[in-house]
Amino acid sequence: MPSPESTPEPFEQYLRLLGIRRRKPSYEALAELVAANIMRIAFENVSKLYYKKRAASRGLPDLKQYLDGIELYNFGGTCYANNYYLYLLLQHLGYEVMLCGADMANPDVHMVNLVSVDGREFLIDAGYSAPFLEPLPRDSKQDYVISLGRDRYVLKPRDKKGYSRMELHRDGQLKHGYTAKPIPRQIEDFAQVIEDSYSDSATFMNALLLVRFYRNRSVTIHNLSVIKSEGNDYSIYQLAGRDELPRVVEEYFAIPHGIVYEAVGELGEFGDAWN
Repeated sequence: MPSPESTPEPFEQYLRLLGIRRRKPSYEALAELVAANIMRIAFENVSKLYYKKRAASRGLPDLKQYLDGIELYNFGGTCYANNYYLYLLLQHLGYEVMLCGADMANPDVHMVNLVSVDGREFLIDAGYSAPFLEPLPRDSKQDYVISLGRDRYVLKPRDKKGYSRMELHRDGQLKHGYTAKPIPRQIEDFAQVIEDSYSDSATFMNALLLVRFYRNRSVTIHNLSVIKSEGNDYSIYQLAGRDELPRVVEEYFAIPHGIVYEAVGELGEFGDAWN
């Protein structure tokens, strides 16, 4: 597993890619960082498929490879890379931050960050392909709701254990969700689940998902569907086949079409990324 970097250079590269400067920890600085991270670094599994094919990878890229992938190829990552490296950046900048596990159908198959700043605690999740462009308050006594297009994300008030439940409602129906547990973890605790995410039966070996967020809008490619959302509106159109994916992914995400071609060749039968 990659270990935290001891030199500042990767983090300076990280801040430069986000287009922000180092600031003293505060809610305002955290909000700026979270928004910049979500809008600059896409949720995507093209890089995951590509690294598996090219390097037989079954783990995270190291921090330098992750940042170079963003800079050179407009890569991003899935939950493990996006949230772990954001965790390291927050640590480096002096935030009080915990890397925590989250349960979906199985325990600890997702990871999130919990940040304490200015006397409050916030959920930071850059790896749920969700428009979480702001720190999400864990101390809210009511449902905290974020809506975009056909999707409605609901952060429920903390339960008696202090756990936080996140729900994704799509077209008015509960589609997906997770329960975040405020227990500090190490990246090594996720070694097996990360390795399992490269297995032939794993979700992101059998589904293509890329999501780019902007202020109040997004573009999603889910298998052969292109979904554009803005405010409460959205549109969906279907591609004719896999051979269209390299061109369309390059058009909307600027990932070189040759890389996409190789990555798509690693996909099994298309499944639902939110299943």
